[in-house]
Amino acid sequence: MPNPGLATIIEAILFTASEPLSAGQLAKLTSTDRDEVESALGTIALRLTGGIRLSVAEGTYRLVTAPESAAAVRSFLEDSSRQDLSKPALETLAIVAYKGPLTKTAIEDIRGVASDTMIRNLLARGLIVEAGRSSEPGRPQLYAVSHTFLQHFGLTSSAELPPLPEAPADAN
Repeated sequence: MPNPGLATIIEAILFTASEPLSAGQLAKLTSTDRDEVESALGTIALRLTGGIRLSVAEGTYRLVTAPESAAAVRSFLEDSSRQDLSKPALETLAIVAYKGPLTKTAIEDIRGVASDTMIRNLLARGLIVEAGRSSEPGRPQLYAVSHTFLQHFGLTSSAELPPLPEAPADAN
């Protein structure tokens, strides 16, 4: 009998994951064995029959939108990508432009707040791209500005970015 709590945990992990995960990775993350994870994945696949589905490709799992929703989702993403960037999105983009390529953790260290949503939005808009993996433990994803970013700002490389203003000297 599958553990319904495990299915809920795995579904939450897949919802927040930025890349597909294998059953082995999920087993490690949940401290359970692979058979239990595969059973829970079966439960998730049966449960998700609406707008969200469990996708399996090359032994990895990811939550995706239902194919019949593709046109509406594409329209929504196009509309939202035409909106102006928020201040937090611009801040995140500036950090990637001036300091990149860098990891999500490095971005968050500089900003001082979680940046998952900002990174996802900038990726969806095509302003940043996944630029390989860091050599740090766990080999986290690196992010860099995209050709779309450079084109939008009339640059041929990040080296052409204007210099940052000097930080004001302490008044003490």
